[in-house]
Amino acid sequence: MATSSSMSLLGAFRGLSIAAAPATRPSLGRCLAVASRQQRPSPIPSNARAFSATAAQANWLEPRMERKKKMMKGRPRVATGGSIKGTTVAWGDYGLRMTDHHRRISAQQLKIAEDTIKARLRGEKYRLYKRVNCDVGVFVSGNEMRMGKGKGSFDHWATRVAVNQIVLELKGMVHEQIVRDAFRLAGNKLPGQWEFVKKGAPPVVGMTKLWKGVTLEELKRPRRKVSADKLQPVPSPSTTSEAPGPLGAAP
Repeated sequence: MATSSSMSLLGAFRGLSIAAAPATRPSLGRCLAVASRQQRPSPIPSNARAFSATAAQANWLEPRMERKKKMMKGRPRVATGGSIKGTTVAWGDYGLRMTDHHRRISAQQLKIAEDTIKARLRGEKYRLYKRVNCDVGVFVSGNEMRMGKGKGSFDHWATRVAVNQIVLELKGMVHEQIVRDAFRLAGNKLPGQWEFVKKGAPPVVGMTKLWKGVTLEELKRPRRKVSADKLQPVPSPSTTSEAPGPLGAAP
């Protein structure tokens, strides 16, 4: 039994063969170069912006503008053609809207109003949106300065807020009465009169709210009806050119 097993093992060993090693081995450097080219990522364009989960926000109280450039005082643009832009809550659930005459509000006043809201809502889960940007440079002269000698030097940034414009919006897990109280305190810090509005409130055209049957088409229509017999046709350009001159002679 032992002899047969030993013979079978001997036959198995004889059947084994060792292959000869190749004379030349592939270059290791060339293999590494090929692997690096395969794993190398595609080139990133120079104008591509790196991904970031945080939204890039500029400072709403001080824009990136040239301070040395003199700016005129100017006036806020009041929409007289029927525009309702900026008079409704767009991003949040509640808003702070001006009901007074247009004003120029400084960045310091807006910062105080923002800090007042944050102090009142400390510990609450919310997000505050700013609808205005302080992009107007205010240049003033010193006290007891004689007239003339230029406009003055840069003093602070400000923004022009037209009538019935939304300045601040808020959205979050906060009770409405708490938000009302926070916006009331912020309105007390700002110049002018302010009101609390909610999302879905009617828009405003000038000083008129579009509610209780008031529509934009009704505001645009003429206030006085003119009868058809009083209307005169507008002369065509050819008729005007052929008309005689003031002395009866042709032009």
